[in-house]
Amino acid sequence: MAKVEMTVNGRTVSGDVEDRTLLAQFLRENLNLTGTHIGCDTSQCGACVVHVDGKAVKSCTMLAAQASGSQVTTIEGLAAGGQLHPVQAAFREHHGLQCGFCTPGMIMAATDMIARHGGDLDEKTVRAELEGNICRCTGYHNIVKAILAAAEEIGASTKMAAE
Repeated sequence: MAKVEMTVNGRTVSGDVEDRTLLAQFLRENLNLTGTHIGCDTSQCGACVVHVDGKAVKSCTMLAAQASGSQVTTIEGLAAGGQLHPVQAAFREHHGLQCGFCTPGMIMAATDMIARHGGDLDEKTVRAELEGNICRCTGYHNIVKAILAAAEEIGASTKMAAE
């Protein structure tokens, strides 16, 4: 057994887990944060993406013990003060989901993408960076539209804050 301690969505959590416990399992089973989905167990689908120390990570391929001491953000930690994160709002506004199973991972991948590229994202870059996320319901068109709209909004707010 390993003792893990990390900050998840701004809250310090700890627990004893088997050495082989995946971060996705720890989040879902120990913390009841079920927004992180497990779709494939082979790191191909991206439904399990969370942020670890500010970077997008597929939590089905990372051990909980590896995340010990880290800052972890899940889909449940994006909204603030009852307001959806701009990426969440854009997915809703632009119909970037159908069944919703892949949506948490897509949104977490998108927020990471926007953090790295800012408002300078284009469709080609978004599509290339989404290759690690699978959606079986859509043609990705509305997902890409949502990400580009959110990037534009976040970029505009960042410019206004700087002025």
